[in-house]
Amino acid sequence: MPRYKLVLEYAGTRYSGWQIQKNARTIQGELHKALGEALRDPQFETYGSGRTDAGVHALAQVVHLDLPSALPTNTLVARINDGLPHDINVISAERMPPRFHARHSAVARHYLYQISTRRSAFHKPYIWWVKDPLDLARMREAAARLTGFADFRAFTDDDPEEKSTQVLLTRLEITEADPLILVHVSGSHFLWKMVRRLVGILVACGKGELTPQQVERLLAEDSPLPAQLTAPAAGLFLERVDY
Repeated sequence: MPRYKLVLEYAGTRYSGWQIQKNARTIQGELHKALGEALRDPQFETYGSGRTDAGVHALAQVVHLDLPSALPTNTLVARINDGLPHDINVISAERMPPRFHARHSAVARHYLYQISTRRSAFHKPYIWWVKDPLDLARMREAAARLTGFADFRAFTDDDPEEKSTQVLLTRLEITEADPLILVHVSGSHFLWKMVRRLVGILVACGKGELTPQQVERLLAEDSPLPAQLTAPAAGLFLERVDY
């Protein structure tokens, strides 16, 4: 069976995350509906590079699927998009070797989080408006202390007894694009809610509620603080996946 790699973009505002759920509208669920109409065949499965939570967006989510027979990639893209809602779009399709896997073949994932320094009439579903002034120097110092290979158990709801909570965080960079503060996060993989909790902790540091030293100590202790400071889903985008 020919295997295809799809690259999707979506606005997650109206959805309960990526993964199919009973009695909930999801990105994968909408994709399956569109695929069923496009292929006129219910015998298929899709595998994503990773899950995105409710309200989280993607600029380039990667999915693979096997088809009963080969189709031209431009035909496949057009047929799927004809059945998708306006806020989900297949950007491209590519024929791949049988061993390619959207999740297991990935070597790095990149996220973008958008913080706004002012109220916006247009971008509420895509930003977190932080009203307090933020000290970017403090935030960058804290980010440097979090970068590297560490145990991020305090930054996730994943159970460390069932799943390793050690992650190689290769990039945690803060840039400005007035009126936005952009947080770029890259790593080998990410734990459930980890990126949003990293951002929440950095913002607390920028407000002066935490010191960079206190932030670093969160890597060595079980603390409820990251969960309490979880950033809203609206500002988070899966930016790209590397293979």
